[in-house]
Amino acid sequence: MASKIEDYALIGDCETAALVNRQGSIDWLCWPDFSSGACFAALLGTEKNGYWRICPAGDWKTTRKYRDHTLILETTFETADGAVRLIDFMPVRERNSDVVRIVEGVRGKIDLTLALSLRFDYGRTVPWVTAIDDGIRAVAGPSVAVLHSSVPVHGEDLHTVAEFTVSKGERVWFTLTYGESFKPDPRPIDAELALKDTEKFWTRWTSRLKYKGEYAAAVERSLITLKAMTFRPTGGQVAAITTSLPEAIGGTRNWDYRYCWLRDTTFTLLAMTTAGYFDEAVAWQDWLLRAIAGSPDQVQIMYGLKGERQLVEWEVDWLPGYEKSRPVRIGNAAAGQVQLDIYGELLDTFYHALRGMGRHTADDFRALMLLLDHLETIWQRPDEGIWETRGGSRQFTYSKMMAWVAFDRAILIAKYLGCDAPIEKWQKLRDTIHTDICNKAFDKNLNSFVQFYGAKQLDASLLLMPIVGFLPATDPRVRGTIEAIERQLMPGGLVLRYDTTKSPDGLPPGEGVFLACSFWMVSCLKAIGRASDARKLFDRLLSLSNDLGLLSEEYDIDRKRLVGNFPQAFSHISLVNAAFDLEREDGPHPRSHHHAEFVSRS
Repeated sequence: MASKIEDYALIGDCETAALVNRQGSIDWLCWPDFSSGACFAALLGTEKNGYWRICPAGDWKTTRKYRDHTLILETTFETADGAVRLIDFMPVRERNSDVVRIVEGVRGKIDLTLALSLRFDYGRTVPWVTAIDDGIRAVAGPSVAVLHSSVPVHGEDLHTVAEFTVSKGERVWFTLTYGESFKPDPRPIDAELALKDTEKFWTRWTSRLKYKGEYAAAVERSLITLKAMTFRPTGGQVAAITTSLPEAIGGTRNWDYRYCWLRDTTFTLLAMTTAGYFDEAVAWQDWLLRAIAGSPDQVQIMYGLKGERQLVEWEVDWLPGYEKSRPVRIGNAAAGQVQLDIYGELLDTFYHALRGMGRHTADDFRALMLLLDHLETIWQRPDEGIWETRGGSRQFTYSKMMAWVAFDRAILIAKYLGCDAPIEKWQKLRDTIHTDICNKAFDKNLNSFVQFYGAKQLDASLLLMPIVGFLPATDPRVRGTIEAIERQLMPGGLVLRYDTTKSPDGLPPGEGVFLACSFWMVSCLKAIGRASDARKLFDRLLSLSNDLGLLSEEYDIDRKRLVGNFPQAFSHISLVNAAFDLEREDGPHPRSHHHAEFVSRS
């Protein structure tokens, strides 16, 4: 059985990533990129589906940490005979993708074992393995993986194994490199040189961080995680590196998150620019503009790493799922859904790139004006909403609010750029949408905005009303909504997206609290003058991260466990933005600084 989600650590090369548990086992790795088939899939099955473990031969206890300011994992195994340190990392890719594992003797003398089981195609395909001078070569279809080792390895029951001893001061290394089987084998790398280069890469990158507040360690770890989840060749950021980790253990809410969502765009841009990472923000927005290029009526809610549009969803029937949570899904059918909020995200991202980085011209904006023409014709339609429900279309309040954002930001952009744009028409549409929401989505008896028009249910996405500037935090309807969500959607003091037992979403009820929503609540509490409550909630959320500072999508209050795909970009993005909000003396979140000065454009 796979380890608990919180028992995994992340390593990656900014094109793919792996999960390593406390026992020194890599149980998840997709090669050659985030959305490729997994060659280690024990996370969603058993060891039969692929893993790579290095650990002491006898009993041990472990401690672990990341090397300061890096994504280099150090796991220390202590036994009665001594201690060794397992150093795991993936060098930032140049030609090929590598996993490097170095065992360093710390104290005494320890016997260790290695077991490597490569299983391509999500744990299904057993490769053809042959011995080479210092390791093995494994081939399956288009893929080849080559293991080089400083100690002898041999085959046993379709595994590659080794037994070796490490004494204090001694170092043993292993490198596993991916290549294409129809090309020459990838060249071996120098493990020690790769370690130095990887440490230099991450320490240089983290030195650019602007945040100096109380939560610097958590902010830095979140940003390292987000950087690791960004596909370096295109700038696209995956929502998570995993698929089908359940939102409720044993349930069916298991989705593939190894793609790039438009709804994350503004939050990501703000997190990166506020923290000082403008290159990453530019690359992310460039990915976005390429992905949406084309007909306005064909814009999707998510795309592949390179902007791919066909994300066909299918089920892996040979994997039993994480703790028997089936099905295991590959691809995501939500890519074909209509979600009106993405238009607001696109315009908001463009607006903040213009205001915060001085990007874009009137010519750039003309392409987005076509989206606004399309939104004008569809904003009144029902959609599937921010949470990608599968229970039918509705008039979701958040979707309408983001349509308002789209026209609101378009007006600000057009005025600044001096575009020949139908500003008066947009102003009328913006005001019409605002009135429509206030009349149809506010329930006076609940003293709160509701999930969709005519509903009695609440929705955590309504916490974004003051953050995007739809209404100020001082508006009594906003305060009423925040307090209603506190009463109805915060079991155990953390925020649910919505009540799955009351909101028809086409799926069996039951899921954990949604961590990003809880970080939104932090920002809302600060905005309505409850700074002490905001800080307490933020501290509580940080306590839910694992020992390495990593967060999944949700948290199971009853089981006291992380659930959902891991690590989750939305959780870490929201953590960063909330941390900056807590440091601000006064005023709203930057997403609602509608009339702030734009930066000078060169």
